[in-house]
Amino acid sequence: MTTNNTTHYPPVDADAIARAVDVLRRGGLVAMPTETVYGLAADARNDAAVRAIFAAKGRPADHPVIVHVADAARLDKWARDVPRAARALAAAFWPGPLTLVLNRSSRVSDLITGGQHTVGLRAPAHPWAQALLRKFRGGLAAPSANRYGRISPTRAEHVVADLGAKPDGAVDLILDGGPCPVGIESTIVDLSGDTPRLLRPGAITREQLEAVLGEGVLVADASDHNAPRAPGRQERHYAPRTPLELVHVSDIAGRLAALPPGSVALLAPADSVPASAAVRLHIEAAPAPGPYARVLYENLRQLDASGAQWLLVAWPPAAIEWEALHDRLCRAAAGSAA
Repeated sequence: MTTNNTTHYPPVDADAIARAVDVLRRGGLVAMPTETVYGLAADARNDAAVRAIFAAKGRPADHPVIVHVADAARLDKWARDVPRAARALAAAFWPGPLTLVLNRSSRVSDLITGGQHTVGLRAPAHPWAQALLRKFRGGLAAPSANRYGRISPTRAEHVVADLGAKPDGAVDLILDGGPCPVGIESTIVDLSGDTPRLLRPGAITREQLEAVLGEGVLVADASDHNAPRAPGRQERHYAPRTPLELVHVSDIAGRLAALPPGSVALLAPADSVPASAAVRLHIEAAPAPGPYARVLYENLRQLDASGAQWLLVAWPPAAIEWEALHDRLCRAAAGSAA
C-alpha cells in the first residue's frame, strides 16, 4: 500500500484553526482531521485535558496515546537519545502516516504513555492538522475520535455520530477537513531498543521502512511481551456492533445459502457474490489496497447501519501490500461469530 500524494484537501479555514487553538489552550478537546483518521486532540502538556480524552472515548488508562507534532525538529522535545534510524525515517516519511516509538523525554506524562518509558510520535500530513499544530506550537495527544474499540472515524460526521459536539456531546470543536485520504491508522515502528519492530502495519509498508533503514524490521506479534504497548494492537478493535465474519471468496455462495433472507450485509468483489435472498446490502470491494483502505471504515459503518444480522467481508488478497488491511479486518472480526 502506498500513500496518496495527490490528495485535494478543502482549503484550510484559518478562523476555525484559531478557534481550535483557543479551545486547546483552555484545556478543551478538538477533533482534527489527519490523512489517516480523525483524531481527538488535546494539549499533550495538560494532564486534565489528556484525562478528558480517555473519559470521552472510554479508553483504558494503560493504553498509550500518540503525540502529534508539526515536524521532525520537535523530536528531541518529546524523546531522548533519538537514534539515527528515527531521524532517517522522519526525513523519509514525515509529515505522513508513520508513528515512531522512542524513549520518552522528561516532559512526557505517564498519562500519555500508559506508564511506559516510551512515547509514540507522529507528524501528520493533513494541511488542517499541520496548520493547527503550527499555530498551537505544541504537541497534541490525539487518539482516534471515536468510542474505544469501535470503527475509526474518517469523516467529521463520524465524530459527531460517535462522540457528539458540545453542549450535549464530548467534543468542544470539530474541524471538518473532508474525508481522510489514507483511511486507516498510521504505521507504528518501535525504535526504543536495538532492533526496529513493527507494532502496527499501515500505509507505509515494512519494505519501505527496511529500504530506508538498510536493515530488517521485526514484526511484533501478541507473543512479543517485550514490545511496548501501542494503539490498535488489542485483539478486538476497529469493531462494528454487528457480528462480522471474514469469508474466503470461494465460500461466499455457500455461506449466503445458509443464512436467512435479508440478514446479510456484505463487502466483497462484485463478481464474487451470487444472486441471493440473504443479501440485504452489497458494497463492492475495491481491487487495490489504497482505494480499499480509503473507504474501509466508511464501508464498515454503512454495513453496520444496514440493519443486517451479520456482516460478511471477503478476505482481501494475501499479498504483503494488503498486510495492514488484514490486520484491521482480523481485529474487527475477533470475537464475532456469524
